[in-house]
Amino acid sequence: MTKGKKDAPTITTFADHEVITPPNRLQKAVAYHASAADDPVGRAEEALATLSTEFSAWMGAEIERLDAARRQVHATGLNSATRDALFHAAHDIKGEAPTFGFPAVAAIAESLCRLIEHTPDAARIPTLLLDQHVDAVRAVMREMGRHDVADVTAALTQRLRDVTDDFLRRENQHRPDYLDGIVAPTLAPKD
Repeated sequence: MTKGKKDAPTITTFADHEVITPPNRLQKAVAYHASAADDPVGRAEEALATLSTEFSAWMGAEIERLDAARRQVHATGLNSATRDALFHAAHDIKGEAPTFGFPAVAAIAESLCRLIEHTPDAARIPTLLLDQHVDAVRAVMREMGRHDVADVTAALTQRLRDVTDDFLRRENQHRPDYLDGIVAPTLAPKD
């Protein structure tokens, strides 16, 4: 099989070195659109706008899943299965909420994930603290239309973060190196 001119590397010689540029065989696999009017980013944004009417319902379903996991913890205790269900529900909310337009909910869910993930003995997590996180997620979603929701949510999120950090400090005091990595200052400065 003979190589064509496009399949051969190009060599550029300089006084003290040479630059060898290999052929770009992947270029054959790329399809170019002839239409300059085609905007893939615009199409994606349009598709998201079409779906955005569903975001609130999807978020509601995720929050119901979180609440069901919490109710299961109340019914059977915080064991491996209920811990995992609660963590996964909170983790999914943490990831989906910003995309769905509810970033404030994500911060609360992130605090709940930290609590569950970094407590050495999950059975020691106070049910009240779990309830406060889940209830905060539900309240923020319920009050999204209020004009002061951002201020209230910021204060609530900070308070949950502080309480969670205090609990994690107590529970991880026997492993200070681990504690340094999980109880870091928040990114936003306090006023």
